[in-house]
Amino acid sequence: MNTAQHSNSSHSDWLNLPSLNTSVKSLFTSYLLVIGLGALLASAQILMTHGMADGKPGLSIDDIVYSYHGDPAHSKIEKKLSGSMRDKASEVDKLEIIKWVRKGAPKNQWDSQIKNIFYTNCISCHSVIPGLPDFTQYEEVKRVAKSKSGATAASLTRISHIHIFAISFIFFFNGIIFSFAIGIKQGLKIVLISAPFFFLAIDVFSWWLTKIAPGFAWLTIISGIGYNLCSATIWFISLYQMWVLPKNGKIYSINTWRND
Repeated sequence: MNTAQHSNSSHSDWLNLPSLNTSVKSLFTSYLLVIGLGALLASAQILMTHGMADGKPGLSIDDIVYSYHGDPAHSKIEKKLSGSMRDKASEVDKLEIIKWVRKGAPKNQWDSQIKNIFYTNCISCHSVIPGLPDFTQYEEVKRVAKSKSGATAASLTRISHIHIFAISFIFFFNGIIFSFAIGIKQGLKIVLISAPFFFLAIDVFSWWLTKIAPGFAWLTIISGIGYNLCSATIWFISLYQMWVLPKNGKIYSINTWRND
């Protein structure tokens, strides 16, 4: 009995990041590098969409408010033409659209002039991509021209469940890898593994709160910083312990999945 127990214990002493064999390290590292690249691309996408909601570079509180609560001073079309869609039409065409929108989007001017501008600049996407307004239809354009309410409940529901499911899987596998880390107190390890999920829930919940009251936009910024900081810490520690720590020549006989 004692021999079997000793054998099982010795066979599990490799359950730590520095002691993993090269093939497992390669698997974990490949995953971490790919999600790291994905995080950079996600940040760029946020800066190019939400980050331009107020027409200015960089993510700000106003960007969050305009994206989810809405902007009482401008229509959604005007915000997009000054922000993420600013390069999709010439300055002359954008000015004509904005002037038309501010006049109340009259039907006679649509037929005689504005429709051609939309057909030239917009319908390659806004007639074929599901979920985007169909800009071949006047009523649809007029609806968006008058939209000042930010994100709709339908769009928030759609992006909320996609965001939660997709990013939870990333945090889950990132956390599994980090659970093999050594030299970190159990309490701190639990916090670093669990915190991204907590911040993710706050992030999604903050979109709905901001839709109701713009003052909650701060929660979106705070939660985004929170889960990115925790995830980055886990990411760097995991890579460091797999590839740098073993170079000191020390043998680590630790089972990180066992409660001592």
